[in-house]
Amino acid sequence: MTDLTKLSLADARKGLEAKSFTATELTGAYLSAIEKANPSLNAYVAVTPEQALDMAKASDEKLAKGQGGPLEGIPLGIKDLFGTKGVHTQAASHILDGFKPEYESTVTSNLWRDGAVMLGKLNMDEFAMGSSNETSYYGPVVNPFRAEGSNANLVPGGSSGGSAAAVSAWLCAGATATDTGGSIRQPAAFTGTVGIKPTYGRCSRWGVVAFASSLDQAGPIARTVEDAALMMTSMSGYDVKDSTSVDLAVPDFAAAVERGVKGLTIGVPREYRMDGMPAEIEKLWSQGLEWLKAEGATVKDISLPHTKYALPAYYIVAPAEASSNLARYDGVKYGLRVSGKDITDMYELTRAAGFGREVKRRIMIGTYVLSAGYFDAYYVKAQKVRTLIKKDFEDAFHGGVDAVLTPATPSAAFGVGDEALAADPVAMYLNDIFTVTVNMAGLPGIAVPAGKDGKGLPLGLQLIGKPFDEETLFAAARVIEKSADMDFSPKQWW
Repeated sequence: MTDLTKLSLADARKGLEAKSFTATELTGAYLSAIEKANPSLNAYVAVTPEQALDMAKASDEKLAKGQGGPLEGIPLGIKDLFGTKGVHTQAASHILDGFKPEYESTVTSNLWRDGAVMLGKLNMDEFAMGSSNETSYYGPVVNPFRAEGSNANLVPGGSSGGSAAAVSAWLCAGATATDTGGSIRQPAAFTGTVGIKPTYGRCSRWGVVAFASSLDQAGPIARTVEDAALMMTSMSGYDVKDSTSVDLAVPDFAAAVERGVKGLTIGVPREYRMDGMPAEIEKLWSQGLEWLKAEGATVKDISLPHTKYALPAYYIVAPAEASSNLARYDGVKYGLRVSGKDITDMYELTRAAGFGREVKRRIMIGTYVLSAGYFDAYYVKAQKVRTLIKKDFEDAFHGGVDAVLTPATPSAAFGVGDEALAADPVAMYLNDIFTVTVNMAGLPGIAVPAGKDGKGLPLGLQLIGKPFDEETLFAAARVIEKSADMDFSPKQWW
C-alpha cells in the first residue's frame, strides 16, 4: 500500500469509498507522521489522537453502511484560532492559557457534519498577527522546504504557518486557516500549497477568535486546487449567528475546477509591478499569463490606482479593530491571570504578561489611531481609502475583467530569525503587499504554486475574483496548476 499520507484529499476520499483502506488506518498514518515530524516542524500545538481515532471509527461505521458524508474519514488539522469544544483553543497566545471552549466554531461544525476527522490544533502567529509564524507563544513553525544545499530553517509564512507547513509536510490531508491580510495566501505560496481566502461573508466567523472583524475570513489550505475546492464546499454556508454571513447557496466548488478559462479576461494591474521586484517573480507572473492565454483567456492591462495606499490603510484599520477585539482579554473569566494589588493592577499585569511583543505593538497602534485627537486623521481616512480600493476593483470588473492575476508574495520563504526583518516591523509588513487589497475590498483570492526560485523554493501566483465568484478562481488556478506540472513536495529531512 502506498504511504496513505501522500494521497491527495480527493484520492483519499476515493480510497475510503472503494474500501482500499479504512478511516482508522488513514488517521493512524497521519498521527504517526505527526509524532515523527512535529518535534522538528512545530506545526501542531495540540494533537488529539484519541478524539481522532474515535471520529475515524465513527466514519468507518458510516462508510460501511454507505452513509458517508462529503469528507467522511478525511483527517484535517485545525488552526488554533477556531473554537473546538473541549479542546485547546488559545490563538497561540499565553493570555489564553488553558482555555478550552464550551462551543464549536461554525466552520469546524460544518466539517464534522460532513464526516471530517480532527487530528489536532495547528500553530499560528499569536492572534493571527504576523507574516512568518514567529510570534506564536509556542515558538516558530519551520517550513518543510529548505533551500538547495542549505540546512537553514525557513519560515512557512504567517499567520497560518502551522496549517501550511502541516499540509506541505503530509501531516494532514487539509487544514483550516484564516486570512486577514494574506494569512492564507502568503503561507500557501511559501510552502507549495494551495490556499483560498473566500469572499468576506462566505464562511462564518462565529466561534473564530477575532483579530480584525471586518477583514477576517476563514478558508482552506490544501495540496491541490481540487482539494481546496472540496474543503471550501464544506466550510462555507450561511450562519444566523454571524451578522456578516451572507445568505447565498453554496456552489459545488469542485465541479468548477476543470471548467477552464476559455473566454475569460484576466486583468494585469500595472501598480503591482513594484520597484525592485525580483526578476524570478516577474518572470513567473509573465509565465502565468502565457499559460492562461494558451488555454483561451484574454489578458488585459488594468489600473488599480489606490494600490499604493492599501498597506498603510490596512495597518490602521486592522490594529484599530484588534485593539477593540482584544480588550476582552483581562484575566477575569478565563485564561491567564496575574494577581495585582487591585483589579486595575491585575488587568495591567495580566495583559503585559499575556500578550507577545507584536500583539502589544498592534494594540498600541490601534488604540492610538482610535484616540480622540487622531480618529479622523487616521481611522476615518483609512476607511475612505478602503472604499476607493474597493471601487478600483469594481471598475475593473465592470470593464469586463473576470479575474486578476498577480504575484502572491514579493519573494520566496526567508530564514527563521531573519535579523533585518526582526529589527524592522515595517519590512515584515511589506510581505503582505500583494495580498492586503483583497481583504480591504472583501474579495476572494487564491494562491496557487506555480514555480520555484533558483534555490528550489516554491513561488506562488495569486488570482483575485469578483465577489462570490470563487468558482472562476478555482477554474483559473487549476489551469496554472496543470500548466506548471511540478512536484511541490518538500524533500523529507525531519
